[in-house]
Amino acid sequence: MSHRNARLTVHGRRLLIDRVRAGRPIAHVAAEMGISRPTAHKWIRRWRSESERGLFDRSSRPRTTPHPTTAATEARVCRLRQDPKLGPARLGPVLGLPASTVHRILVRHGPNRLAFLDRPTGQVIRRYEHDRPGELIHVDVKKLGRIPDGGGHKVLGRQAGRARRSNMGFDYIHSAVDDHTRLAYSEVHADEKATTRAAFLTRAAAFFATYGIPRIERVLTDNAWPYRKSFAWRQALADLGATGKLTRPYRPQTNGKAERFNRTLLDEWACLRPYTSNTERTAALADFLHTYNHHRCHTALGGHPPISRANNASGQYT
Repeated sequence: MSHRNARLTVHGRRLLIDRVRAGRPIAHVAAEMGISRPTAHKWIRRWRSESERGLFDRSSRPRTTPHPTTAATEARVCRLRQDPKLGPARLGPVLGLPASTVHRILVRHGPNRLAFLDRPTGQVIRRYEHDRPGELIHVDVKKLGRIPDGGGHKVLGRQAGRARRSNMGFDYIHSAVDDHTRLAYSEVHADEKATTRAAFLTRAAAFFATYGIPRIERVLTDNAWPYRKSFAWRQALADLGATGKLTRPYRPQTNGKAERFNRTLLDEWACLRPYTSNTERTAALADFLHTYNHHRCHTALGGHPPISRANNASGQYT
């Protein structure tokens, strides 16, 4: 990669070659372009041996490494990273290695960031993404305490809010997230019964169809009883021509896209600001979903919103 003060970029190297091929002396061309004659000769040699490909920057990585770090040392670095969760600055003195070498080993094997590890076990999280929209839909339910009219403790303070909180009950946020596009759909309900979940899935499928995802192939859920035993849920899957898939017990990471969306729901909708009523919070959900699907940057999608991967191109970024 050429630095910002580089005399020659790829375009400049092409100009160098063109001027020399036109019959100009190499020394004169080098002086005009502010580079040395050895540098000019270097790019000419590369162009003659490799043609256009030779004008691009190469990796600075050496072709051979006479004294590489042993496999046993690399395994020990990874083990110490996963068990006590030590970083390169602390692992280096323990192993007698520079911190930079430890960092490169961790990058090579995957656990260089703690976010890449399952915190309890230290195992590297295996991330996956399906190839096409509708191939897998993540479904989950998030329980939230209702807000009394006039506001709860975030508006009135802890003591006054606690007195108004009794017998308010809960809202259940049913959400569906497409694995490939991250397109999301949510509804607020008063319960999480099997019939409610089944009806939600039918409406979620209709929502995805409006964005060019006409068919849902599989639906991934946790091991809640309605997903395992309910006839209503099985019938909803059958009506869509989809199959159900359950996560392993006590492994919410498998359904991680829905779990992460639930966290985003809390940060950017449910807990975004103090609401003065439950109705006000519920009404704000539609605006959040539109922002999430059409405008919010998603790091897994290269900074683009989920709608950028949907098939309905006419609705992108609107």
